[in-house]
Amino acid sequence: MADLVTIDDVRAAAEVIGGRVLRTPTLPSPGLSTLLGVPTTVKLELLQRSGSFKTRGAFTKILSLSDEARAAGVVGVSGGNHGIALADAASALGVAATVVMPSSAPARSVELARASGADVRLTDGLAAAFALLHELVEAGATLVHPYDDPVVVAAQGTVGLEFATDAPDVTDVLVSIGGGGLISGVAAAFHALVPGVRVWGVEVEGADAMRQALDAGGPVDITPTSIVSTLSAPHASQLTYDHAVTLVEDVLVVSDADAVRGSIALAEAQKVWAEPAAGCLVAAAPAVLERVGPGARLGIVVCGGNATFADVVRWSGV
Repeated sequence: MADLVTIDDVRAAAEVIGGRVLRTPTLPSPGLSTLLGVPTTVKLELLQRSGSFKTRGAFTKILSLSDEARAAGVVGVSGGNHGIALADAASALGVAATVVMPSSAPARSVELARASGADVRLTDGLAAAFALLHELVEAGATLVHPYDDPVVVAAQGTVGLEFATDAPDVTDVLVSIGGGGLISGVAAAFHALVPGVRVWGVEVEGADAMRQALDAGGPVDITPTSIVSTLSAPHASQLTYDHAVTLVEDVLVVSDADAVRGSIALAEAQKVWAEPAAGCLVAAAPAVLERVGPGARLGIVVCGGNATFADVVRWSGV
């Protein structure tokens, strides 16, 4: 079993990125509280630099590298948000970055990564993206993995550190899962700071790598088919799987259509423009409430907002 990140690891990451990333707002949500029927608090990580939580991991990892590793340039694979964040952080730190994305990645994500100066390589599918990533690392580039790295997990855990500090009365926290880096770090922080809290993972059909891993007893490869590219990891890692088994109450799966409807609900009830990777949490909340019974106080990590109006209009027809 992999070593789990600790609250000390998370606090150390917070020290590293202090002043480089935003301490995003944690707010009570009257709109979502009315919609869901219980007190609901949101962590608005979609307001983060680069539009998602991924910036925390990208900065922390690059800052942890030796001068030699930085000079070699960094490389990452992404369905969108990790690529945007890696490009932004690398640019800010004067490090060359290559981002590998499947051609199915949102055009806006490609544009944003390129605008930050990254060399964006598009491939025919996610498997080809990971194959090219391997080639680039073999050729000498320094890997910044989106989730299979304890440094990155600890950095994403700073979301939970801030959330738990600002809203220690929540009973149930909902976190979306792609590869599992965010929920691993958030769960580690919350369990250290809020005794008895329950942390729930949410995925979408066709991008349910963690649910399938839990059912199989370990990480398995999947072929993502969801429209939600930012959650479309080809597998969980042993590191994130072990965190989920130990710290996560359960992982629920909703449809793409429900995730998109959740994004629209966030726009209407919370007045924020969130991608379906966050919308899926609203869709899953009623199932969580049905299981935990009365007295719940929800926390929702609104993880990212890198979706265009045209994207949501198109997806709303699924």
